[in-house]
Amino acid sequence: MREDYLISIKGTMLPAGETEKDTVELVTRGGFVRRNGKFFISYAETEATGYQGNVTTVRVEDGHKVSMLRHGSAPSQLIIERGKRHVCHYDTSHGSLSLGVAADEIDNRLTEHGGEITFSYTLDSGQEHLSHNQVKITVQEAD
Repeated sequence: MREDYLISIKGTMLPAGETEKDTVELVTRGGFVRRNGKFFISYAETEATGYQGNVTTVRVEDGHKVSMLRHGSAPSQLIIERGKRHVCHYDTSHGSLSLGVAADEIDNRLTEHGGEITFSYTLDSGQEHLSHNQVKITVQEAD
């Protein structure tokens, strides 16, 4: 996959019991393709994200399921799907976790030329609510 797309990612997290949101933004070059009815957005993580040397791929299926897969030294998998709660593996610098992931919304506006996808989900650890998260990814052809 050629890295000829500009990918902008904005993630917002509201930890349980908190009133202030934490927002992280990343703009990078990466790949984007539509294959077999699914969209794939792929980019290399940087030192700024804390996962330098890893590659993240976001797979969008039919606008109702988003999978975020990180490959490398800190592999992770988050599956955000309407109407289902998934238990997913997530590696951090402090160790591995199993997290419950439940989608609130998925708004897919991607086309073969780029576009935008926004999705929100909650994370839990068993019975304990951890956070509410929103992600907005914009993809456009790089000049």
